[in-house]
Amino acid sequence: MELQQLRYVVAVAETRNFTRAAEHCRVVQSALSHQIAGLERELGARLFERTSRRVRLTPAGEAFLPVARECLEAADRARAEVAAASGEIRGQLAVGAIHTMAAVNLPVALRDYRRRHPRVHITLTSAGSEDLIERVRRGAVDVAFLGLPPRKEPKGVQSRRLGAGELVAVVASDYHRTEHEVDLRSLADEPFIDFRAGAAGRAQSDEAFAAAGVRREVPFEVSSADFMVDLVRQGLGVGMLPAAFAPRFSDLHIIRLRDAPTRVEHLIWDNRPSPAATAFLELISTDHAEGVSHLSHAVRETFSA
Repeated sequence: MELQQLRYVVAVAETRNFTRAAEHCRVVQSALSHQIAGLERELGARLFERTSRRVRLTPAGEAFLPVARECLEAADRARAEVAAASGEIRGQLAVGAIHTMAAVNLPVALRDYRRRHPRVHITLTSAGSEDLIERVRRGAVDVAFLGLPPRKEPKGVQSRRLGAGELVAVVASDYHRTEHEVDLRSLADEPFIDFRAGAAGRAQSDEAFAAAGVRREVPFEVSSADFMVDLVRQGLGVGMLPAAFAPRFSDLHIIRLRDAPTRVEHLIWDNRPSPAATAFLELISTDHAEGVSHLSHAVRETFSA
């Protein structure tokens, strides 16, 4: 059994097509088919069912695929470890982040990382905090930035607190509310635009309203901050955003909250980070983590005028 055979199996499984898999692997189709047939003879089982219209995994193929992926990942990890021992960082780095991250300027951090380690292939995905935690646990993402309520910690991963900051209310510039500072109780009768119930991006707001003894209505549930802002701009209700993030939308009116919800941002990673992930964590630690004091300062700056 050879690594190249495993790569061919994974490519066919992902494309569901021998021709496209061969193109992806940059080999002729006959060579790819020959290698897979040889592997099937060695294993004593067919991995794919082939018809004139489609290709699909057999039960044996379904069982073999995740192990093949693990072997390929282990081989890539071994090459990366050897390169790192020689002073060169290579391999892959999968980064995840919530939409409203404020503690780190991620685009700048990714730029600096790529300049230092040009042989690392970087990917970035945006998702909710719970989804990112699960992806890091599974190894689908190497490092991720997320936000959680103050009393909640990410479980099953390594983590570091980056900073804590308050949330603010945001409304359209022509909305009927013009105050610059209120308490949550005064917003009880307003319609809210927020993330789905149970999501980490919603939890801190729900907890703060409950602590204030206020019941609010959330008729508009969204999956991203940008969608929330779009609805706020139309005057459909009140949004809730981190104070260090809200000033990006200069056309919105920001209302500071005396009993504001608080969110803590975390950086998380796998228990055994790859050399590429370790280098990224070191970069964030030394050059890009702005910390609790920065977020608190950002909140003060937002309302200093």
